[in-house]
Amino acid sequence: MNKFQLSEEQIDNIIDLALAEDISHGDVTSEALIPPELQGKASILVKAKGTIAGGEIAKRVFHKVDPSLRIDVLIKDGTRVKPGDIVATISGSVVSILKVERVALNFLQRLSGIASQTAQYVAKTRGLAVYITDTRKTTPGIRLLEKYAVRMGGGQNHRFHLGDGILIKDNHLAALHALGMSLKDIVPGLNRMPPGD
Repeated sequence: MNKFQLSEEQIDNIIDLALAEDISHGDVTSEALIPPELQGKASILVKAKGTIAGGEIAKRVFHKVDPSLRIDVLIKDGTRVKPGDIVATISGSVVSILKVERVALNFLQRLSGIASQTAQYVAKTRGLAVYITDTRKTTPGIRLLEKYAVRMGGGQNHRFHLGDGILIKDNHLAALHALGMSLKDIVPGLNRMPPGD
């Protein structure tokens, strides 16, 4: 399935939740130590080999807190990277950079980790008649971002939600067995079900 579409509103909602969790009470350390007028520049460096995902999400996080920050994303999502590569640079208020860096890095690290792991599986199965796909076993609230990261690693997306297709699992079979039914009894009826049922 290739249905990945993530609207700006969905991205903003996810980012807003993450920022509320981390900085809704301010950044008392940075605000106490750093002069508000101090300007500076920071770089996001790669620490391990892998595949980048989430650069534009990280940029959006920084801009949510301080639209005056200048963020240059230097490496596109889906690109293989090595230690020392610079993913992005951020210039502007040092207080703003320090306040938001952890949330931005959390997204970048989580999504790059998923993309990197996916890329390893894709590489190991290259030449075989298989596809590497994801599941619905995702972090609550950021499923669409994690599925995006799978695609950046060369994988494919499976179901996005329970209404996205029929997938009969062990628990379904156990429930049917309790009713005295088998898979053979119910499969013919699945083809006659109207969409959305």
